[in-house]
Amino acid sequence: MAESTLEAPVLADPIGMEVFCNRLLSITEDMNNTLVRASFSTNIKERKDCSVALFDAAGRLVAQGTQIPLHLGSLDGAMRAILKTYKPEDIRDGDIYICNDPYLADGSHLPDINIVTPVFWEGTLRFFAANIAHHSDVGGAVPGSIAGGLKSIFEEGIRIPACRIGRNGDVDEDMLRLICSNTRDPEERVLDLRVQMATNRRGAAAVRGLIRQMGLPAVLRSVDDVITYTRRRLQNRIAELREGSYSFRSDLDDDGMGGDPVPIQVTLTVSAGRLHFDFEGTGKQARGAMNLPFNALRACVYYAVKALLDPDLAPNAGLFDPISVSAPLGTITNPEAPAAVGARSITAQKVAGTIFGAFRGLLPPQRIMASGNDCCPAITFSGRWPSRAGQFVYLETLGGGAGARYDADGMDGVHVHMTNTSNLPVEALENEYPLLMDEYALIADSGGPGRTRGGLAIAKQIRAVGPGVVFSARSDSHVVGVASGVAGGGDGRRARLVRNFGTPQEEVLFSKTANIPLGPGESVRIETPGGGGYGSPAERPRDRLERDMLDGKVSARHAAAYAK
Repeated sequence: MAESTLEAPVLADPIGMEVFCNRLLSITEDMNNTLVRASFSTNIKERKDCSVALFDAAGRLVAQGTQIPLHLGSLDGAMRAILKTYKPEDIRDGDIYICNDPYLADGSHLPDINIVTPVFWEGTLRFFAANIAHHSDVGGAVPGSIAGGLKSIFEEGIRIPACRIGRNGDVDEDMLRLICSNTRDPEERVLDLRVQMATNRRGAAAVRGLIRQMGLPAVLRSVDDVITYTRRRLQNRIAELREGSYSFRSDLDDDGMGGDPVPIQVTLTVSAGRLHFDFEGTGKQARGAMNLPFNALRACVYYAVKALLDPDLAPNAGLFDPISVSAPLGTITNPEAPAAVGARSITAQKVAGTIFGAFRGLLPPQRIMASGNDCCPAITFSGRWPSRAGQFVYLETLGGGAGARYDADGMDGVHVHMTNTSNLPVEALENEYPLLMDEYALIADSGGPGRTRGGLAIAKQIRAVGPGVVFSARSDSHVVGVASGVAGGGDGRRARLVRNFGTPQEEVLFSKTANIPLGPGESVRIETPGGGGYGSPAERPRDRLERDMLDGKVSARHAAAYAK
């Protein structure tokens, strides 16, 4: 069959550009669907805690799937670490690379394991297929490998620098066994890592199919054009902004080990067609695991710019060029090794919310949002598998209320900003683990009042069925952090964590507790934060308030706040 001679799209051809972007997106979406469908752990197959990407031979991001924004930092970092560790001439067709470490391989935390596979065409390296999956346990002091009170990276699990785990398409079984034996469920880790490798093989085959159809010169030219187009389009959006500096501050309750609140401070400067984000004034490096590696900080910035200025902008290397980021070394947004980083997603959410706040001084009212729950609480239950060797580790991150917008209520019970995982269905939870769900519901009155209402928070209460269950959690906005309203809107409700809710043994727990033993019949209830409201509550249309009351989202007592 004759090879196609389709021409690459040029910058003046927006339709051709869109077609090519969507062809790249179709490859990444197919990779992600493969990873989700074929995985074994509930955290990947049910909750979709994973992401995929394509890079060119130089390590430039070509396309990222529409999954989890925070994973961009680790994927991009892994690619840089591999190219720094291995010379291009030492990379061979059939190689497979693995890494996870935030200091040794520019990752974001240890449970996020990257698998990267080179894609060759006619004997020459042209692209890389990459994916990342959050493994529910990678060893360490606490089941789930994450706890706010851990003090160093050495307590958080196995550290993997950029390593070659496969040659000529064959996996190094000794290395795979070594890695997985350092986790609480080696069987599940092995199976999921093999799925990650297979996912990249599928992505690589799709890239080669694209080259066969278009021809290599056309594909390479199109990649350059798409990256250039993204850069120019973002520069056009920046040119529409008013030059100046804009600041905002949020607060974490603590640094993972109690104590004083930790400020998250950002100053956004618009100048000469560029955006600079300076985190001077942010709190010092956390004693606990709340530290956010610098590469993950960059991912937060890129996400916020894309979401606020041009949500349809293609996620590729062109997005990075007009943006710069600085943060003093030794702060919670740029920690020094070996600081613990496991709970970095909470800090990442606060950072993203803070950047959204800084843009309030720059964008018109129609494009401003009240603060969302900006937290990403996580719960972990662990114990021995009743039917096989190893320990189960059930991990779930939870959504909450989204911030209200100028013309729309905040969404109820959703992840915001940097995370985008699904909930674990109750049926899957009770089928997989010796746990029962007592309650899973939206919390009335948890959204901040306003002309448009903040989104509602989630309550989730889980009971241990058998003996030997251990519970850990990481959360925030229990004490000082709050989803602030905007333009007169009210704040969202704070979070809380309660053991044995509604019984004589009821006990309010610290937001970052770990290794709590639960006897049979004991339960833990987590309530996440609500979103902030937008505009004066007195301006809310009466019919919408009445609908909220009929739906049980606002109580009669709370409705009085709308009349003031």
